[in-house]
Amino acid sequence: MFEALSSKLSGVFDRLRTRGALNETDVMEALREVRLALLDADVALPVVRDFIAKVRDRAIGQEVIGSVSPGQQVVKIVNDVMIEALGGAGAEPLNLVAVPPVPILMVGLQGSGKTTTSGKLAMRLAKRDRKKVLLASLDTQRPAAQLQLQQLAERAGVASLPIVPGQTPLQIAARAMETARREVYDVVILDTAGRLSIDEALMDEVRQIRAATNPAETLLVVDAMTGQDAVNTAKAFNDAVGVTGIVLTRMDGDARGGAALSMRAITGAPIKLTGSGEKLDALEDFHPERVAGRILGMGDVVGLVEKASEVIDQEEAEKLARKMAKGTFDLDDFANQLKQITKMGSLSSILGMLPGAGKLKAQLGDANIDPKLLGRQAAIISSMTMKERRAPDIIKASRKKRIAAGAGVTVQDVNRLLKQFDDMSTMMKRMNKLGQKGLMRQGLGALMPQGRRPY
Repeated sequence: MFEALSSKLSGVFDRLRTRGALNETDVMEALREVRLALLDADVALPVVRDFIAKVRDRAIGQEVIGSVSPGQQVVKIVNDVMIEALGGAGAEPLNLVAVPPVPILMVGLQGSGKTTTSGKLAMRLAKRDRKKVLLASLDTQRPAAQLQLQQLAERAGVASLPIVPGQTPLQIAARAMETARREVYDVVILDTAGRLSIDEALMDEVRQIRAATNPAETLLVVDAMTGQDAVNTAKAFNDAVGVTGIVLTRMDGDARGGAALSMRAITGAPIKLTGSGEKLDALEDFHPERVAGRILGMGDVVGLVEKASEVIDQEEAEKLARKMAKGTFDLDDFANQLKQITKMGSLSSILGMLPGAGKLKAQLGDANIDPKLLGRQAAIISSMTMKERRAPDIIKASRKKRIAAGAGVTVQDVNRLLKQFDDMSTMMKRMNKLGQKGLMRQGLGALMPQGRRPY
């Protein structure tokens, strides 16, 4: 989401790092570029002014001018101020400290992803926090809204309030809370109706439901792709009903990122969760320091490790490691590896969490790396027989044609996969042959195929 902003800021900081020493003029010029980059990213003007003022006050001091690495010091100051603007260090957890059933009120405009987010949150609370969750749609405005939430509940593996035609949102809310108390639910998620724009009827309805249910959390769902409009929506809802937290959806889109940077400063309400994609498990805690790191090209290695630990089967990984050590790694194992990586998300999202991601993505873009590469490779292996997967050497011209036709790819694609697997197998055999001491003595260069050098 922050690619354009990250790219511009990286350019500014790269120039700063190359300077042996900095004076006040250097810092002011850099801040002017930072200011333009933030404005171009659709960050609210008052937020930009405050941001630049804080950085300037800290940067134009003896600590930076006399620093051993002044460029790095300025980057650190920008990083610190950005973390503050995003809400401070550490994720802000959901408040579930109340007598069960705990009501969570979901509010927002129509089309912001509110109903989908309600389903995602229900699954997250049920699977991760082991809560008994009841989903209830209070949306009597949009056709089939209640049916949509019912279907999401089924997919998420949680209960939904039975639909009773003709009831008002207030009556549905009262019935949801009564059902939750009677059937001993931990959490009730109340999905309210949205509108195409903010109006008094919408706000009145939300106020009445809030007064009747006394929710522990009133979560405002806003579409990050709408930029400055998302901030205006958040401010209006916060002023009218008192929002306790914000959920930013479509964080995987190509928006400029200004909404995330402006939200906390303008509304005072913390961003608690972010959503990306339609999958029900695509809901994450919002960590200001990690988001700042990604914007400034420092990556989010902690987030990457967490994502990996959630999706990678430990037992499967250990089994694979033993096979690699013995040199018995085959295409079936390779396919399992591809599945594990695919579970972590798209190549683009994984790359975005690595330090220096902006430059890496640009290099991959220049190299025409296909974002659907992993899926295509998995399809190629699926088109092979079990015998071919275990003994790839038998795959000759006629077999390659059959595999390519079955996977819907070209023979060249099949050749590329086999070459990649062959290189990996060669590396595994060399590792096994060298042993730990040999590898330490000769370095990674010893693993590279003949004629190639690491870079």
